[in-house]
Parts: sequence; C-alpha cells; structure tokens
Amino acid sequence: MSSSPEPSPFRHTLRVYWEDTDAGGVVFYANYLKFFERARTEWLRSFGHSQQRLREETGAIFIVAETHIRYLRPARLDDQLDVTVELLEAGRATMLIAQQALRGGESLAEGTIRIGCVDAATLRPRRIPLVLPAAPP
Repeated sequence: MSSSPEPSPFRHTLRVYWEDTDAGGVVFYANYLKFFERARTEWLRSFGHSQQRLREETGAIFIVAETHIRYLRPARLDDQLDVTVELLEAGRATMLIAQQALRGGESLAEGTIRIGCVDAATLRPRRIPLVLPAAPP
C-alpha cells in the first residue's frame, strides 16, 4: 500500500522594503503579520477567490480572531522571503492556518492564525461560503 505525499504548503514570495524595517534595520515584528496576510490573500486567489468578490457576492468577510507567532531570526532590507500558508483545521465558520516566513529555507518567523468568517454588515459569525482544500485529518 503506497501513501501519497502530503501536499506542500502554499508559498508566496515577497521582498523586504525599507518601509518594512525598524530603526535597527530589521523587519519590524508587526510587519510579519502583514506578510502573513498577503500570503493568505494570495492563497485564496490561487483557488479563484478574491476578498472583494467574496464580500460583494456573499456578504462574507474574514477576520483574524487569534494569532500566535514566534520570531526566530531577523529579516533585513532587500531579503527575499517565502511566506507559507497551510490549512490545519477548517470548521463551519473558522480556519486555523499555519504560516512561516522563510529566507532560503531558514525559518525566520512561524505561527498560527485563527481566521473567522463573519457577515460584513453585522460582523456576526457565519458559515464559510468557499470551497477550500480539506485540512489534514
């Protein structure tokens, strides 16, 4: 019996710009959240979903409900980073996503982000209206 390999996490490549760094010349810690957000948005796009169209067509938006991030090594100006997205859990109205910021395969920051789906008008929880890849069992 052969087992199929686990799918690789989605990867989004970005460059560190001057505006991403602090006075010490390293990426300001909060900017990793921006990098993670960009990667999640591109991950959704890879399945044919845009945030704007989601809101217009279904009235649903995603919000960040919880974050856990560990900072391991600094990124610096002009570094090229790969930011990964891997769906860990998918419920009716929430998703738990693992993310990493990597430079040449070296992990710089890693964490999990819990995303909630809410109605854009009321901000009340609602079912996720998208078909996304299944989370691992």
